[in-house]
Amino acid sequence: MAKDRKPEPARTRGGAGRQGAAGPRGGRTRPPVTNVVAPQRPWGLIAAAVAVAVFAVAVLAYAVTQVNQAEAARVDSVDEIPGVQTFDYAAGQEHVTTPVTYEQSPPVGGPHDGEWADCTGTVYDVPIRQENAVHSLEHGAVWVTYDPAVVQGDALATLTDLAGESGRMVSPNPGQDSPISLQSWNHQLEVDSADDPRITQFADFLTYNQEFYPEPGASCENPQFAGDPLTVDDQSRGAAAPVSDAPTTPTAGAETGAP
Repeated sequence: MAKDRKPEPARTRGGAGRQGAAGPRGGRTRPPVTNVVAPQRPWGLIAAAVAVAVFAVAVLAYAVTQVNQAEAARVDSVDEIPGVQTFDYAAGQEHVTTPVTYEQSPPVGGPHDGEWADCTGTVYDVPIRQENAVHSLEHGAVWVTYDPAVVQGDALATLTDLAGESGRMVSPNPGQDSPISLQSWNHQLEVDSADDPRITQFADFLTYNQEFYPEPGASCENPQFAGDPLTVDDQSRGAAAPVSDAPTTPTAGAETGAP
C-alpha cells in the first residue's frame, strides 16, 4: 500500500519560508539612517596663512625694488655724477699755520693746517676753520657744508644722517654760493636741495676712495678738534695740536676705498 503523502508547505512568492532574513513582504530591511555632519574648515588658520603669504610677497617685492633703485643710483666714475667740478691739487701740499686764501669756496685742496678736522662722521654746529677741513680732505674725507639761513629742519636732518659714518663731516658755512656744497680732495658738487640724489652718489663714491686723495691710510680721528673745533675766526693751534700727519691704522672704509 502506498503511504499517504504529507502535504507540502505552501510556497509564497517572496520566499515566505525565509521570513527570518526578510521583511514581512519578503523585501530587504533598510539600514538605519545616519546623519553625516560635514567637517568645518579652519577659516581662521586659512586666512592667517594667506595674510602671511601676502606679507612675504610684499616684503620680497619691496626688497627687490630697493636693490634695483640702489643699483640704478650707483656710479662707477666721477663723470657719471652731473655737475661735479674737478680741480688739480697735487699731493704734498705744505702745512701752514697762517690763513690761506683759497680759489674755491669752500676749498677742495691746497696748503692746509697741520691739524686736521675730525671726520669720523662728525656734525659741527659752527663754521669750522677751512685750513683744518682741507687737511681732512687730504685724508680721504667728504666735507658737506650748508648755508644755515637756507638749510634747516628736515633738510638739515638729511645731511646729518648722511654724515653717520667715518670719512664724512658736516658743518655750516654761511653765505656760500649754493644751499649745499660737497667737497672731497679735488672735487666739488653744489646742489640746491638735500633730496638731490647726487649728494649720496658723491659721498658714496668719494669717501675714502683711494684713487682720488693723497694720503690713503691716514686717520680721520682727532678727538681734540671734535671736542673743541677751531672756527673760521680762530688761529691755528700750531705745535700745540696733539696730532701727527703720519699715516695711522686706517679708519673704517680706508682699506676698501670706494664701495
